[in-house]
Amino acid sequence: MTKQTLAAAPPCTLFLFGANGDLVKRLLMPALYNLSRDGLLDRNLRIVGVDHNPASAEDFAARLHAFMVERDKGGEGSAKCLDEKLWARLAKRLDYQTGDFLDPATYQALARRIDKTRHGNAIFYLATSPRFFPEVAQRLGQAGLLDESAGGFRRVVVEKPFGTDLASAEALNACLLKVMGERQIYRIDHYLGKETVQNILVSRFSNGLFESFWNNHYIDHVQIT
Repeated sequence: MTKQTLAAAPPCTLFLFGANGDLVKRLLMPALYNLSRDGLLDRNLRIVGVDHNPASAEDFAARLHAFMVERDKGGEGSAKCLDEKLWARLAKRLDYQTGDFLDPATYQALARRIDKTRHGNAIFYLATSPRFFPEVAQRLGQAGLLDESAGGFRRVVVEKPFGTDLASAEALNACLLKVMGERQIYRIDHYLGKETVQNILVSRFSNGLFESFWNNHYIDHVQIT
């Protein structure tokens, strides 16, 4: 599927928990920049960073811009590639909410932000330390932020690692399912998008030697560790 056939994302408020962390600046913001460049972000999309460090929306945008300019010099997303006009438009979508992940007041503030929108759609991206996953999910549920009865959609994105073994993964999964439905959960491992991993598929379909054997008749599953 090419970008010409992709529909723009629906309007929503995207909350980035752990907004000052490495994952947001190194991977998520460049991805959002690329989506904006390709015209795949709805004009009503708003991006709200959530973290305990006091900051303004302008501070948040400035830090991300500085990183975008400096990252991977000479490569994609570097200063040679950054479109300042495009970035300026994306920066207007950015906002920031100071708050402790364990404080109910933080979630009340997020609810007020959603209430100000017409669509009521929200995505909560947990780009935090894994130890906060259960706590944030529980407080989102307690604050009613995962309730879709009013018509808007609510989704939660959980980054890797999803537990450290089978038992901890099952425990985390059970915690999430107490406050939201399975269809509301997205479990993300950004490593699967890396070039080396993606090349597994290229090798499978472009190499006649592998194609006849790399299938479900001979391979039970693939582990990427």
